[in-house]
Amino acid sequence: MVVKPQMIIFDYGHTLLYEPNWNVERGNRELLKYVTKNPKNCSLADIQKEIDIVFYEINNVRKSFNYDIPCVTGQRLAYEHLGIEFSLTPLEQEIVFWSAATPGAITKNADVLLDYLNRKNIRSAVISNNGWSGEALQERFDRLLPNNKFEFIISSSDYMIRKPDKRIFEIALNKANLKPSQVWYCGDSIDTDVYGAHNAGIFPVFYQGVFPTEDQPKQKPNKNIIDFDYLKIGDWLEMVDILNNLT
Repeated sequence: MVVKPQMIIFDYGHTLLYEPNWNVERGNRELLKYVTKNPKNCSLADIQKEIDIVFYEINNVRKSFNYDIPCVTGQRLAYEHLGIEFSLTPLEQEIVFWSAATPGAITKNADVLLDYLNRKNIRSAVISNNGWSGEALQERFDRLLPNNKFEFIISSSDYMIRKPDKRIFEIALNKANLKPSQVWYCGDSIDTDVYGAHNAGIFPVFYQGVFPTEDQPKQKPNKNIIDFDYLKIGDWLEMVDILNNLT
């Protein structure tokens, strides 16, 4: 039986927001405007080569151990190895790079859903597998979805562990002071979101929105049969209708 939630927790990418026209070079070019020291006179091409090496290593850690290393740590390694310094704080460096690489965009009717949750006093929060910090995620949400009332934003890079590790869901439950049965979790991945939430006792919502072709999420083939209750929706207006029909 589906029970009306006291809180709905959301994934970030391809759930509430997505990242059209992602361009790493554009992000690094923007960062170069804030360089205070470049003793080796490194070009953008030099920097990109170093960045590629570091993030290849980070991605291997992610794939092999399902751990996250913060993007800003990778940037620090790459830039300081080249002797480059900035006039920015680490958080400013994250935001400047990320905003230039892609300003981001909201999924269809995400703002409508959040307005509805606010009116109905249904609490909300975010858990994201993300290389950017929770503070950088907060800035992006506040800019693109200023009506959000997220009680907390958990980024995997702040905790090392990634979904579907159930500890990251249990941390969210601790923060919310709620039981798993009182919470829904919405995300676009069967493996990390649907199974991750279910394994933590949280009711899963599988979101499959429509995106421009180049921004479609890449779903891994799912070899498991989903033999538990969950919702599957393609538009956040469906969620509003579902919640309206629950007592």
